[in-house]
Amino acid sequence: MLLSGKVALVTGGSRGIGRAIAIRLAAEGAKVAVNYAGNKAAAEEVKAIIEKQGGTAHLIQADVSDASAACEMVERVHAELGGLDILVNNAGITRDTLLIRMRDEDFDAVIGTNLKGVYACTKAAAKIMTKQRSGRIVNLSSVVGEIGNIGQTNYAAAKAGVIGFTKAAAKEFAARGITVNTVAPGFIDTDMTAVLKDSIREKLIENIPLGALGKPEHVADAVIFLVSDAASYITGQTLNVDGGMVM
Repeated sequence: MLLSGKVALVTGGSRGIGRAIAIRLAAEGAKVAVNYAGNKAAAEEVKAIIEKQGGTAHLIQADVSDASAACEMVERVHAELGGLDILVNNAGITRDTLLIRMRDEDFDAVIGTNLKGVYACTKAAAKIMTKQRSGRIVNLSSVVGEIGNIGQTNYAAAKAGVIGFTKAAAKEFAARGITVNTVAPGFIDTDMTAVLKDSIREKLIENIPLGALGKPEHVADAVIFLVSDAASYITGQTLNVDGGMVM
């Protein structure tokens, strides 16, 4: 297994892409801390799946937009699981509407979880990783952060910020043996896209050269690569998992 003996923390690990990442990390031998904001039942389901396949999972509730809560979470994972080798900043929310109709609180909420949360968790994890002079950090962005999308100015700003944050952090931590990379999914078949009308889904697929929505497992595969030894000479990069949408 690629990650035997490693400890990983996945934020937003109870659903969708985060769920697939947590399950795959455990399948590769890592002990996985699954963070969730409020849906404990979904998190318990992920834990059960991981344990059924012979892995180790640890549930931890925290709102990553709260910097002190994020820091406490990271410290708890380190103490309770005996280390921290991998951080996957996946937690994210949407509050979609046209810019002229957007409420300030909707902008702030998306920036808070999707960008400030990445900052807070990375800052806390980096303090641990710099002491051990090793670590893998993967931040989840989106193609929306690269090309924009109508009704998602808050989300696009946050996800573009994640890409810039990743590049700067990669330069800061490279000398300490820590790599920091971004995975930018395209349109992935999750509960967030399941609510779309068939006509909208069909239109989305028309703009995807590979002709289908992605699966959470496609994103998990990219994350596994970036946290493995195979990617030890890769840092500060953005890996699009989008079926060819952005070229």
